[in-house]
Amino acid sequence: MSVSKIVTVILLVLLSGRVAAQSTKPVSPTAVPDSIMEKQHSPTKATVMSALLPGLGQVYNKKYWKLPIIYGGLGILTYFIVTNAHDYKMYKDAYVEKADSVYNGKYPDLVSKYSTTDLQSAREYYRRNLEISCLLTALLYILNIVDASVDAHLYTYNINSDLTMKVQPVMMKMGTMPVGSPGIRLCFKF
Repeated sequence: MSVSKIVTVILLVLLSGRVAAQSTKPVSPTAVPDSIMEKQHSPTKATVMSALLPGLGQVYNKKYWKLPIIYGGLGILTYFIVTNAHDYKMYKDAYVEKADSVYNGKYPDLVSKYSTTDLQSAREYYRRNLEISCLLTALLYILNIVDASVDAHLYTYNINSDLTMKVQPVMMKMGTMPVGSPGIRLCFKF
């Protein structure tokens, strides 16, 4: 027998003994298979998912009813951003044409219809609306992330069915007075 065959046989014997030793370990009666174990719900994962794509964290948290609210709000705010940006650019260009005395430029109807101060005030109005629309969009985006994070933190929070509150009338005796005074008792059970 050659040396390489002997080394191969020894390695096979050693490895087979190791595999046999691992496969004959006793299984603990309290061990739970991976298929039954409850998966951990990660708030970090929900936060990152919502930051990458608005609403994805809500899907991860199984709060599907929030998606139309998020995308409806984002759609409406995007509409306002686009229309205000368009109107701002239009009145800004018309203001520049009016200031340069160009009456046959891109916006001749606005230049001939409005004064310089009217065009300037309209430009500032649409600029302000554009900025507010952008701020509200950023606020909705941040609110989406915070909502996903809070929902993920409360995902496994268990509300017991025995959570109750009773309101009862009661006669309370005050000090040494012979007659009690009426009151209300609140009893919480949790």
